[in-house]
Amino acid sequence: MITKFCIRAEFFIYKYFTKTNTMSDAIKHECGIAMVRLLKPLQYYKDKYGSAFYGLNKMYLLMEKQHNRGQDGAGLASIKFDVAPGTRYISRVRSNADQPIQDIFSQINERLNIINEEFPDKIEDVQWQIDNAPYIGNLFLGHVRYGTFGKNSIESVHPFLRQSNWMHKSLIVAGNFNMTNSKRLFNDLVEIGQHPKEMTDTVTVMEKIGHFIDDEVAKQYQKLKNELDISKKDASPLIEEKINIKKILKKSAKNWDGGYAMAGLLGHGDAFVLRDPAGIRPAFYYKDDEVVVVASERPVIQTVFNVNIKEVKEIERGCALIIKKNGQISMNKIIEQLPKKSCSFERIYFSRGSDKDIYTERKNLGKLVFPQILKKINNDIKNTVFSYIPNTAETSFYGMREAAEDFLNLQKTKAILSGKKELSAERVTQILAQRPRIEKLAIKDAKLRTFIADDTSRDDIVAHVYDVTYGIVKSNDNLVIIDDSIVRGTTLKKSIIKILDRLNPKKIIVVSSAPQIRYPDCYGIDMAKMGDFIAFRAALELLKDTNNYNIVDDVYNKCKVQQLLEDREIENAVKDIYTNFTDEQISDKIAQMLKTKEITSEVEIIYQSVENLHKACPNHLGDWYFTGDYPTPGGNRVVNDSFINFYEGSNKRAY
Repeated sequence: MITKFCIRAEFFIYKYFTKTNTMSDAIKHECGIAMVRLLKPLQYYKDKYGSAFYGLNKMYLLMEKQHNRGQDGAGLASIKFDVAPGTRYISRVRSNADQPIQDIFSQINERLNIINEEFPDKIEDVQWQIDNAPYIGNLFLGHVRYGTFGKNSIESVHPFLRQSNWMHKSLIVAGNFNMTNSKRLFNDLVEIGQHPKEMTDTVTVMEKIGHFIDDEVAKQYQKLKNELDISKKDASPLIEEKINIKKILKKSAKNWDGGYAMAGLLGHGDAFVLRDPAGIRPAFYYKDDEVVVVASERPVIQTVFNVNIKEVKEIERGCALIIKKNGQISMNKIIEQLPKKSCSFERIYFSRGSDKDIYTERKNLGKLVFPQILKKINNDIKNTVFSYIPNTAETSFYGMREAAEDFLNLQKTKAILSGKKELSAERVTQILAQRPRIEKLAIKDAKLRTFIADDTSRDDIVAHVYDVTYGIVKSNDNLVIIDDSIVRGTTLKKSIIKILDRLNPKKIIVVSSAPQIRYPDCYGIDMAKMGDFIAFRAALELLKDTNNYNIVDDVYNKCKVQQLLEDREIENAVKDIYTNFTDEQISDKIAQMLKTKEITSEVEIIYQSVENLHKACPNHLGDWYFTGDYPTPGGNRVVNDSFINFYEGSNKRAY
């Protein structure tokens, strides 16, 4: 416990490694949001829970539980209601430190401790705390950040603040999003006479919302003045009541193209969370008579507020959850819905596996890929060792294991039935004792970090991040290792396969629970460069092998021709790169590319099929990483521009 006056959250140390230390290479995490709106006076929470910092405590837990989504920044803002002029009503803190969540709450506690030491007699006085202490508010917005582009500077960390002396014009924005058409949004602002300081999508989105807030406030004031002949001072509280958040969001989001869960607070106390019309980025909420809470992940809300899964609802796609200052809560349609394309890779990789549905989906991915494994090992379960690389692949491994057990049980049943009455008890026992060989082979050395900048030296360090369990695998064994995804293949080639080869198996089979990642993301995840994907590089090698590399030039020309078209008219020309090859041909080529000369074991690669992905995640069909079927028109422009950049040797951003 810190002090009575300070936050009563337990600040635990959370050490983690970057994804460069995992088998699947560096897939960068997306952002996460958290919002808490207290519906009762702060004295209520003091009386019931022992602290007027109830909301702040919950924000800490919501953000820390979403630590998996943020790597390079975190921020928090709070708003107090009904304070006197001259009183600070917005508090905001941001950090890009190594442990940003810990850092921002340490800063908050430091400020509160100083006040505590100066005024020890005011610890129990809630109203005094409201008037004098920061971060004791009614409304909170938090953000954990992974910046997909740009510098890791404090200026890039959410929440962003657009401040005004009029409370209803002050705006705080944080989101989990990327817009594919940032340039257009920037130009839209220029056309209405603004001078945006940056072309980033966060700035353009915030300023667009801010513009229509200003417009709405001006119209409401003019209407009140005409009807009531009222002063500006007297008009302000009436404007706060009448301001139409739904109308503001409809106008603001009209030209947005991207995946987003956008949260905003107005200075006087209104709040909203808007989700994109295809439902690409996730957002969930829970409400009771004490609180309204929003987070990017459902189990986070379940854990922090100890509520049943059925009580946590999903914000509908194309809709905004709007919370008025008076506590009125409504779900409002803002944008016409597109076909639901919530991100399947979100389910495979980014979200916490403690979500019931995600856990089941990941297990099913492991089960569904097992027939391909059986084919590769010629049904030889006896001489096969099954394992996984720790972290997000663990759940799919459980599914793979269950499928192996089911297969072996069928074999046992057949053996027993075929033996009829001639089987002895000893022989039946022998048959029943057969089970898949499940072993933990890869063990992460938690003390090692890849801190060396020199590439050659760093590769050597990477190769030793994992230890292996020697003596378990025999020379005639197949070794099956499952991972959530294989994206670039760099870590596989430079370290993981080399490590596994030390066990001297007959064959190493690397299994990806996700299909081949062939196309860039443009909706919130740092996977933007075509040349990074090993499936893409394998397809290029196959084009060379089959004397069809001219297709690369054809695709480039198709992409260039479409650059002047409107987004809705553009088609994904990059699909032609893959048309002539089966998934298995590309997987086999990847295996060739990953096996270096010193590897003595045979190496094979298995990827999940898109068909089975849809079976495992039937309600989340956003599969553009794998199929190139982008859910918004802007996606096709991004993939074509990304290919142009690859072809021309440019390292610039495709959107």
